[in-house]
Amino acid sequence: MTLTSEKLGALAAAAWRIRRYAVRMGEVQGQGYIGQALGWADVLAVAYRHALSLRPQEPEWEGRDRFLLSHGHYAIAHYAALIEAGIIPESELDTYGSDDSRLPMSGMATYTPGMEISGGSLGQGLVIAVGMALGLKQKQNPAFVYNSMSDGELDEGSTWEAAMSAAHHGLDNLVCLVDINNQQADGPSGKVLGFEPLADKWAAFGWHVQRLDGNDLPAVARAFDAARSLKEAKPRVLLFDTLMGKGVPFLEQREKNHFIRVDPPEWQRALEILDQSQPLTEGVAA
Repeated sequence: MTLTSEKLGALAAAAWRIRRYAVRMGEVQGQGYIGQALGWADVLAVAYRHALSLRPQEPEWEGRDRFLLSHGHYAIAHYAALIEAGIIPESELDTYGSDDSRLPMSGMATYTPGMEISGGSLGQGLVIAVGMALGLKQKQNPAFVYNSMSDGELDEGSTWEAAMSAAHHGLDNLVCLVDINNQQADGPSGKVLGFEPLADKWAAFGWHVQRLDGNDLPAVARAFDAARSLKEAKPRVLLFDTLMGKGVPFLEQREKNHFIRVDPPEWQRALEILDQSQPLTEGVAA
């Protein structure tokens, strides 16, 4: 797909709205995984407004591309993307994390339209994605499976077993998206368990690898396009280096922002900062 300046402007507007939706949901509960949502927003904007084949009014359409949220604690980011995509109405945003809401704090497929799996047991998403991709192949369904996961999941042996299996089966309909923000609950991911040289490891497991700045929107869009158009019979992995809290400087600079609690006035401050960076093309349809 051609990435015109108009298209890139629309994607920037989508990423801005995703960040703003996420902060508004964080304000509802006064806490949440906002750092991840802000850092992952550019990837989600490209996924949902450029790359994925979807029918917003028919979220279980058999021909859809599947987007699996392995890191279930990123649900606040995913909900923002589903709102942006028109799968969930914006009016439900204020119910985030509340009783009987379709937007629980951790992603659960039984509650939320467009949520393919109940993620959260880290290291499981790619396992499920391999099964889905293999099943689609057997049914001759041309849909793609995208697995969104965190760098903390690189600690899990199941991740690497799934990676080996995907290459063995030549799953060229599988794209793994890895958020490398170098932070997990126990501290910096690279110190909890070193994972570099990461690109070389995935390549050694038989994957086509791209590593890039996950907050460089044009580069992210080009990487998605390259992954989808690749003619090799192998799975693809996009390794995205991201900045937690991206777009809100006082959150970017926090030493620990895996799970954020801030004082009530700071939520409004975050929204004001985002509003000051609103893209000029905001509102242009993607």
